[in-house]
Order: sequence, then structure tokens, then C-alpha cells
Amino acid sequence: MNIKKRWILILLTGAALVLLVLALRPSPTKVNSAEIVSAPFVESVDEEGRTRLREIYTISAPIAGYLQRVQPEPGDEVELGQVMFRMEPLPAPALDARSLEQARENLAAARARQRSAEAGLETAVADAEFAASEYERYRELHERGLVSTAEMERARSARDRQRAAARAAEHAVEVAGFEVESARAVVDIASGQRPAEGQSELEVRSPVGGVVLRRHRCCEGAIGAGEPVLDVGSLADLEVQVDLLSMPAVRVRPGVRVSMTGWGGDEPLEGTVRRVEPAGFTRVSALGVEEQRVPVIIDFDQPEQAWTRLGVGYRVEAEFILWEGEEVVQAPTSALFRRDGKWHVFVIADGRARLRALEPGRRSGLTVQVVDGLNPGEEVITHPADHIADGSRVSPIRR
Repeated sequence: MNIKKRWILILLTGAALVLLVLALRPSPTKVNSAEIVSAPFVESVDEEGRTRLREIYTISAPIAGYLQRVQPEPGDEVELGQVMFRMEPLPAPALDARSLEQARENLAAARARQRSAEAGLETAVADAEFAASEYERYRELHERGLVSTAEMERARSARDRQRAAARAAEHAVEVAGFEVESARAVVDIASGQRPAEGQSELEVRSPVGGVVLRRHRCCEGAIGAGEPVLDVGSLADLEVQVDLLSMPAVRVRPGVRVSMTGWGGDEPLEGTVRRVEPAGFTRVSALGVEEQRVPVIIDFDQPEQAWTRLGVGYRVEAEFILWEGEEVVQAPTSALFRRDGKWHVFVIADGRARLRALEPGRRSGLTVQVVDGLNPGEEVITHPADHIADGSRVSPIRR
């Protein structure tokens, strides 16, 4: 009986020790995990862009003048050669009181000179008529032999001189009339006001058919030569400009396919890279970091009806398709980490984390291509903590 009790005591003690060890044993670490899959894989570069026109025509004032009110508004359709706005000469500046009084005195003096010229013309005409009658009388006397030829020639010369004096007097009257008109213009026109009618106009026409994009000036007023008035372009020449970071821009080539979303339509728009600009520029990001950007120009592959609701300066989200495959083994980028100069992951096998090296390939957002080291169906730890080591007990939580 004592031996039996002894064995029972030993068994109870051993069971208690086992329970104590199990109780003190650390529980498995809970980790996030993901399954390795073989699925279509697309390596792409995503960036925001904006629409623009290949050619924008700025219609400017060809000369300095007075701009009449500009009727076309942004969005209005225009035709080639259509009159876009009209210009007229600038109104004469208004005179001050002293200058206006001087102009009136000049007008009075010009009218007096005109009257004097008209009186001179009357005298010259009378003298010319008298000289003509004297010549006729001398000519008749010369024919009867009563006066010499020399006297008749002197009469003819006097007649011609008086005729020339009469013509000169007529021109003097014309000059005096012009002086009066010029003096009157200074008084009547130089008032700072535009004439009501009879003013010559310059019509400026559109160099291209399309729509009005922007109106720099709308109201009438003085305008300088070369000052812009309207921007005109054809929406059929719409394209997209995306400013890529210089590193991904190196991998983009003309002909690369582009999928554009986030433009407001239900379906994505397809396009093709037409040109990668050879010169980049520096842009400061929202975080204050200087970035080197490269402009990339994209042409639409679809007909105009597919993107007719887009205008100039609209935002789009462009995805540049650099490479794609059908059955590609891929893993979450968050599962990879560097150790000893190589890429590794923790694979979950039999409830334990097993360290395994792998060879990654192309990257696309949160996914990376696995060239070697993992098989579809295996489960890996994402975002592994520092305390997880090879052989650690883990409890996966599938995300």
C-alpha cells in the first residue's frame, strides 16, 4: 500500500510539473500573414497629370489703339477667320483751359488768313481778266498794224503773269482752308472723346478654328501693341502631361501604354506615350523636399467622343504599364526585409516562423515579383517584428 501511494504521489508530482511548464511556456506571437499567389502581375508607375493643348494660339493686339468690347467668351466655338475683336485709333487727349483757348485763337487766325486769301484771289482774278482783255485789244490793233509786235508780246506776257497769279491765289485759298480745318480739329476733336461715327476700325480675326480658352480682356479701353486678348485652341489636339520623377521616367519610353483614371468618367482612358522631354526641372513637394521631375506627353488612343467632356487643365491619374505577365509568383512588399545583404522572408510552417532567402524581381506598388525562393500557396509574415526569429512560434492572422 505504501508503494502504491508512492507511485501515485510521483505521478501527481510529474503532472504538476508538466502543467507548470506548460503554464510558464510563452504563447505564440500573433502576426499578420499573407498567402503567396500566382496571378497576373503588372509593373507600373502611377502619377497625377493634367490635360493640355498641343497648340494654343494667343490673339494679341497688333498695334496700340482703343479696344472695343470683346464679345467671345470662354467656351464659345470659333471658326477660322472669324472676327474676334475690333480696334480703333486712340482718342485725342483732352486740352487744358489754356491750351484750348490758344487753339481757339489759332482757329480765328486761320479763318482770317482764309478771308485774306479769298480777297487776294478776287484781286488776282480781276487782274487776270483785265490782262486778258488788254491782250485781245492789242492783238486786234497788231493785226491792223497800229501797234508793234513787241507791244503785243508784252500784253501777252502780262496776261500770262496774271493768270499764274490767279492760280497761285486759288492755291493760297486751299491752303488757308486746310489750316482752318486743322485748327478746327484741334478744338473739336481734341476733347478726349471718341467720335460717334465715321471712325475707321481694325478687325482682328482668329488664326484657327476651335474654342475660346481664356479671355484676357473683356471691356473696351486703351490697349498696347502685343497685349494678349484671347486664347484660342482646338480641343481635338488635347493631350496629357505627366511630370514623373526622374528615376521612373528613365524606364518610360515612347510607345508605352498608359491607363488613365480619376478623370470623372466611368471607364478608364487608354493612351500612349508620345514624348519624354529631354530636360527635367526641380519641384518642391508638399513636404518641402526638392524633386527632379521630367515632363512626359501622352496621346489619347480612343476617339474624341470618349474624352469629349475633358477640357484644358483637367486632372487625371495616369498608370504607365512598364511590364505585365499572366502567371507570376508574387508576394507582399511588406514581407521582405534585408539581412546579410540579401532579401529574406519569414515563412509560416507548422506554427513556426522559418527564415528563408528569396530573389525578388519587379515591383508594382505593394506587390513584388518572386523569381526564386517561394511557391504559390505558402504563407509569409507581413511586417515582421524585430523579436521574431527563425523558429519562433507564431499565430497567423490572415489579412
